[in-house]
Amino acid sequence: MCRFILLLFIVKSVYCQDCYLSKPPDFIDECKIQEKNFINCSTKSIQKLFDKLNDGIPGLNSIKSFDPFHLNRIKISQGNSNAINLKVELSNVKIIGFGRTNVLESIVYPKDFSWKTTFVLPVMKLQGDYNLIGRILLIPLNGRGQVFLDADNMTIIMHSKTRLYEKAGFTFYNVTNCDVDFKIDGLKSYFSNLFNGNKHLEDSTNKFFNDNWRMLADALYSVITQTIEDVLLDVLKKIFHYIPANFFISDIPTPEELYGKSQFKEKGHTE
Repeated sequence: MCRFILLLFIVKSVYCQDCYLSKPPDFIDECKIQEKNFINCSTKSIQKLFDKLNDGIPGLNSIKSFDPFHLNRIKISQGNSNAINLKVELSNVKIIGFGRTNVLESIVYPKDFSWKTTFVLPVMKLQGDYNLIGRILLIPLNGRGQVFLDADNMTIIMHSKTRLYEKAGFTFYNVTNCDVDFKIDGLKSYFSNLFNGNKHLEDSTNKFFNDNWRMLADALYSVITQTIEDVLLDVLKKIFHYIPANFFISDIPTPEELYGKSQFKEKGHTE
């Protein structure tokens, strides 16, 4: 009996990986890309979508938690100048703040249906375990401990690449890539155990980082952007495999109409 119940659970889990909404939900607005007010309509619709993620989208069980959001591991090497040379690994990462997303603008480009989305996080907090080696300016860094980052008023510009595909008579987005840029109004930080227990050096370095937060933000730019990109790509992939693109853009073309019959047959229908 237990084996039968387990088998049903496995079958249901596999089946629900291909679940989708068959009727337009009330938490998004359908917009027409050919109408003049499309950007305004799309912006409001994406705002409603972010708001709904706080409560959870019914039937979309693959997103366990949006705020806080959890990532297992991030590894970054950054050596873009003589002043900065870092290797950073983060694990057991928790990000707080996406639940208060304020969408400023949502643009969809009709040529390929890629997106440009601009939004603000009033507060973005990151905490986790870190392993760091390298230098920032003249400060050599070699430590392993916990990191806390607290960014104020983060404005994010996200460029998302998509590929349309068809399923059950609907057009869906396959979100293939997210690139983000950001600016912030302030950054507070704390790194524990920076110098293997030398509390005086640890405290003075953390104070230096907080007094010179713009410099630290530049140094950690790749770490922060990679974290945001990983969160958004994971969430957007799951959302748009579940909700048909037709419910966001009612006049969206089919993949065959957008790419042409030969390209659609070659690669347009695959996920």
